[in-house]
Amino acid sequence: MSQPLIVTLSILLVLSSSLWIGGYVAIAVVAMAARTSLEPKSRVALFRALGRSFLWVGGPALVVAIISGFVLLDLRGWHGPAHVATALAAALVALLVVAVAQARHMTRLRHMALEAVDDVGLQQRVRTDGRTAGVLRGLLGLLSLALVVVGCLLATS
Repeated sequence: MSQPLIVTLSILLVLSSSLWIGGYVAIAVVAMAARTSLEPKSRVALFRALGRSFLWVGGPALVVAIISGFVLLDLRGWHGPAHVATALAAALVALLVVAVAQARHMTRLRHMALEAVDDVGLQQRVRTDGRTAGVLRGLLGLLSLALVVVGCLLATS
């Protein structure tokens, strides 16, 4: 394959990975700021809009990163770390599908909780499911970072 194509794929991989990871970090920063500065109803509305907006930017960025990474892997051959990268990418996509569904569930649950402030059971469910959401987001971050590390190992080996 030609050097200009390899450079182009590498640029796409770096830029799309940066968008994915950077957006992920930005959402975490916004979450910390929103927790201290917004009322619960405004926070729910913000994260509903933010999640939907980021899905249109982060989703395609992740797809471009995975496709360009696989093409580059295919060009250099499939050996040990390439299989690890494939497994990490598959796990990341699968977990992302679960996390998006869980985020939509949390939005509905938080809307219900805002209208039923006296429902102690519902408030407890929001807290419990919120912890699950935190674990999912943490795992997404860890998988994303692990994929970057394996990608860097592949690029330098």
